[in-house]
This record gives sequence, C-alpha cells and structure tokens, in this order.
Amino acid sequence: MPMSSTKRAYQSDDRNLALELVRVTEAAALAAANWTGRGLKNEADGAAVEAMRLAFDAVAISGTVVIGEGEMDEAPMLYIGEQVGAGGPAMDIAVDPLEGTNLTAKNAPNALTVVALAERGNFLHAPDIYMDKIAVGPGLPNGVVDLDNTIGTNLRELARAQKRDISELTLCTLDRPRHEELIARTREAGARVMLISDGDVAAVVATAMPGSGVDIFAGSGGAPEGVLAAAAMRCVNGQMQGRLLFEDEDQVARAREMDPSGDPRRKLGLYDMAKGDVLFSATGVTDGALLRGVRFAHGRAITHTIVMRSKSGTIRFIEGQHDFKIKTWTAR
Repeated sequence: MPMSSTKRAYQSDDRNLALELVRVTEAAALAAANWTGRGLKNEADGAAVEAMRLAFDAVAISGTVVIGEGEMDEAPMLYIGEQVGAGGPAMDIAVDPLEGTNLTAKNAPNALTVVALAERGNFLHAPDIYMDKIAVGPGLPNGVVDLDNTIGTNLRELARAQKRDISELTLCTLDRPRHEELIARTREAGARVMLISDGDVAAVVATAMPGSGVDIFAGSGGAPEGVLAAAAMRCVNGQMQGRLLFEDEDQVARAREMDPSGDPRRKLGLYDMAKGDVLFSATGVTDGALLRGVRFAHGRAITHTIVMRSKSGTIRFIEGQHDFKIKTWTAR
C-alpha cells in the first residue's frame, strides 16, 4: 500500500530534525575543542554551552530543556526550563553541552557533546542530582539484569544469557570511592572492571556497541547523564534501569514537583526515562571508544558524530569537514 503524503512528510521532517541535531552537537564540540588540553574546564564548558545555544536558534522546534546542567539561577548553563529553538513542534530536550569537562581539560578520552530530543512530556523531568544506573546492550532477554539484584547475580544472569563465562565479562563504572564495594564484588564474581574518570553516557552506550569491550555498566552518576543515556539506549534497543539518589528531603520535594506522576524514589525503567520517539546525537570532542575527537588542521576541522532515531533503529556515524574560511564554529 502506498505511503500517505502525511506520513512521508512526517518522516522527512524527522530525518531533517536529526540532521539539525548533528549541527548542534558539532557546533558545541568545535567550540569546546579549542580548549582541549589547556587545563581550563570551565572555559571549555562555557564555550560549548554558548555554541550550542546559538546552534539551537536555527532549529525549527519550540524546545524546553527538561534535563540540563542546573536551574535558572545557574546560567550560563543550558538550565532546566530554558526555552530554545526557532519555533515549531513542542519538544523536550535533554542536553549535556560538554560531557567530560575534566576530560577536555586534560585531553583525556571520551569527552562528548550530547543532545536528545523527544515530543513534549516524554523525558523524565528530574533535578540535577545523582542516579544509580545499570545498563546492558541489545539482544538479551528482558530483565536479564536488575538494579535491585546484587552485582554477582546480575553478572551470572548476563553470562548465562550470552552463553559466556563470567571471566569474559567487563563491567564499566566511574572510578569513585563510592564504587569500591561494587568493584570488589565484581572482581570477586570473576569479571573484569573498566574504570573511567568521567563520561558515563559514552560508557552506557558502549554496552550496545560491538567491539567496545564493555558488557555492562553499573554505578551512580549524574541524573542528567542517566536520561541522556536512556535516550540513546532507546535508539539501540538496549536495557537500562535507574533510581534517583537524594541527599535530603528538599531534593525529594523538588523531584516530586518536577515529576508528580510517581514516587520519586521508584526504580525507573527505560521507558520511564525516555519514551515515545527519540532522537539522539553526540559529537566527539576527544578520542574515545565511541567517537573520534575533533581534528584541526590548516583552517579546517573534522568532527565525528553518532546520530540515532528510536523510530527506525537507524544508527549513523557522520564525519563532518568544516572549512573556517567559509563558516565559523557558531550557528551561522
């Protein structure tokens, strides 16, 4: 049966919007990369934020930042509640203009610029706090791992599902004192541990990428990064669970105000964090397992971006070549 003109137009608009997101993350990556290795993380972050803001001015959406780096009084971050876009469909935006500010300052691997997009109301609205997370890639039985299980149980179930020995599995987690027990229990179970200093969005996505060397991600990190990672996992049909971690009752009240639909302390499934049709784009700032970093040479730059759509399951890697004699790294 021929596809209707309405459906063709919708899919065409969706694809065009995906490319617009690529331009947004490219702009932020090019700006941040000017600060790579200079030891100035705040300057790198500020450059990425400003470039991303400018780039959003050309995107045909009416966007609201629901996952960002802070509240309105913490500008110049892309703050929660900020309105972006040139006008168009009402969309939720999850954003990390520079995931890995320390990584950029040190020229260490896996710094990214990240944006995810969904129709209004489809991303978890959460304050900028911590989240406990667990994630595995696609092609596994539903519920093969669970946030409420011990890491030993999760590793045994994952090994069984993959028909592998636990000794062949690698768990990735942030190198933090709070993860000492997780690391110890993982090694006691017989699995390997990959420690990263920052960048848990890339680490979660790596569980879904063949050849990444990461089989499972576990541990706590930022809630904004958790929602961004969930958006990416929706696009690759991976599995992920999370739970917000609160320091006091004020944070609980804030979470309940932002998302009154359920218990703020509940275990969150993938579709609790990112539902509906989702677009995800990330551009490398420094080299990593997922993406190559920005390369500058002779008035030009090369960027490497991954863009994904949950509707089609398509994953594209895009190499952009930018000639600064013709354009700048801003939205122009």
